[in-house]
Amino acid sequence: MGRRNRRIRRRDTRPAVQRTPEEEEERRKAREQAAWESGYAEIIKENKLFEHYYQELKIVPEGEWEQFMTAMREPLPATIRITGYKSHAKEILHCLKEKYFKELQNIEVDGQKIEAPQPLNWYPDELAWHTNLSRKIIRKSPELEKFHQFLISETESGNISRQEAVSMIPPVLLNVQPHHKILDMCAAPGSKTKQLIEMLHADMDIPFPEGFVIANDVDNKRCYLLVHQAKRLNSPCVMVVNHDASSIPRLLVENDGVKEVLFFDRILCDVPCSGDGTMRKNIDVWKKWTTLNSLQLHGLQIRIATRGVEQLAEGGRMVYSTCSLNPIEDEAVIASLLEKSEGSLELADVSSEIPGLKWMPGITHWKVMTKEGQWFDKWEDVPTSRHTQIRPTMFPRDEMKTKEMNLQRCLRILPHHQNTGGFFVAVLIKKAPMPWNRREPKALRRTPAVVPDVPVIADVAEDVTETTSEPAVVKDDVQNEDAKPGCCVENDSVKKESVCGKFYALDPSFPKQNLLTRTQEGKKKQLYMVSKELRNVLLHNSEKMKVINTGIKVLCRNNDGEEFGCAYRLAQEGIYSMYPFIHSRVLTVSADDIKVLLTQENPFLSKFSTVTQMQAKNLGK
Repeated sequence: MGRRNRRIRRRDTRPAVQRTPEEEEERRKAREQAAWESGYAEIIKENKLFEHYYQELKIVPEGEWEQFMTAMREPLPATIRITGYKSHAKEILHCLKEKYFKELQNIEVDGQKIEAPQPLNWYPDELAWHTNLSRKIIRKSPELEKFHQFLISETESGNISRQEAVSMIPPVLLNVQPHHKILDMCAAPGSKTKQLIEMLHADMDIPFPEGFVIANDVDNKRCYLLVHQAKRLNSPCVMVVNHDASSIPRLLVENDGVKEVLFFDRILCDVPCSGDGTMRKNIDVWKKWTTLNSLQLHGLQIRIATRGVEQLAEGGRMVYSTCSLNPIEDEAVIASLLEKSEGSLELADVSSEIPGLKWMPGITHWKVMTKEGQWFDKWEDVPTSRHTQIRPTMFPRDEMKTKEMNLQRCLRILPHHQNTGGFFVAVLIKKAPMPWNRREPKALRRTPAVVPDVPVIADVAEDVTETTSEPAVVKDDVQNEDAKPGCCVENDSVKKESVCGKFYALDPSFPKQNLLTRTQEGKKKQLYMVSKELRNVLLHNSEKMKVINTGIKVLCRNNDGEEFGCAYRLAQEGIYSMYPFIHSRVLTVSADDIKVLLTQENPFLSKFSTVTQMQAKNLGK
């Protein structure tokens, strides 16, 4: 064999770049945008079948079709939502309004003066804004470089979310209260989940709200993007799980020694859809659009929504939403749910709940079209050969049933009305158990059985080392193939008072039974905190849930600290949860001291104010 053919492929030994899931998602979006600018720019924004279909269905008011299509062909304007809990969000809002938005008022791009950003008049507390500028213009215009860099940095730090306006609607309509138990069925990438978490923590004085959010997604990789988003809010009331939304397991909780089924007060059912409402930002939908997409998704959407209402508590509220304008994915799914509920569900009239939002009422009559363009007015007209593709639930019901359903209470948002994407929302109220669930199983009484060999919760006791047990936070299969979904139980064997408790003078009300750890053997490096209610869920469902992540890190092992009386230091992520319970080792500093910390390369104690130095010297006395 000649030398030319004896080539050895050398292994690349360069270290791989470690990126967060959100950074990977941003890189993916950047690649898609680059592809659009190079190749997709040639895509003609026309689809005759799309136009014929929606003109025939008359979802657009008469005389507005040209406006509708013009808006669909325009780039989607950038919108941002200020994230975080109320006091922090207000500070970010003040900075935006007084600095960056004012600077934009006098800027011209391509010789035209740009409009100043305006708040979305239907979103509470001016925490969402639209710019009338596309992402491309913001990214490419030198005049907007400063504003662009601000958006990047604040997005990376989690202070703002570059979220589409219509995507913000479902959480607002859920009307979440801090005591609500919430299920987000198809949660990734997590923008709506973050809204739900913020609503749980509406009262900043309550570190552990009674409610919680269980965020689910069927895609394991997207679950980790979801974890990354949720962690930015540092809430002990969130759990991320990985299940097929159409078959999420029924969970149990224990109340007063009796096990009972967990029903959720609020459910967000934002189902997978064909996405023709996103044509303004997903340009390739123009050439890929066909009615077949809706026909194929219809059954899955019904299964997911049905599983949702099964787990909804009586009197609870479920929001069903899609980014599709197609009634096969919208009204037809809602009609199917209402029909099979036999009066257990009703469509809520939410017309007054989002003042300022422009929307069209749901339609009551529609037809079904095949991908070849053949129309069917009713199921009886569909030939047998088409029965696997077209189902009876895709058609409207008779006039009397349709009138009883009140489908006009659904909301369809059209792009040209408020310069947004297209969207569909329906709010369902559960008045009684579903017909097939009306004979609920009897509550299971807890028997004094031996605690199974499953991960358990850690107790803050002794030096919080050897007395801790396995956690409810579950590692993914790649990290530990033997890791199984954990539960949390109280460690009754610990009788001594916690050294960490003494060190930080933790309040007696501190919920130490809700601490957990990720390791079963050896010293525990980190301790995590969950709320009491999530602990209850974890304890009784360890074998049926695939938990990706839960809990907030509150204490980290600091071996150097053992000689000073505590092997753990406070974790930055858990300060919000821990601070209300700490009565020692807290310094009250001035604004000048904060400047020293932020500006000095070596912020020695001697550089701080005399008062702060005295506080530091008296620590532990």
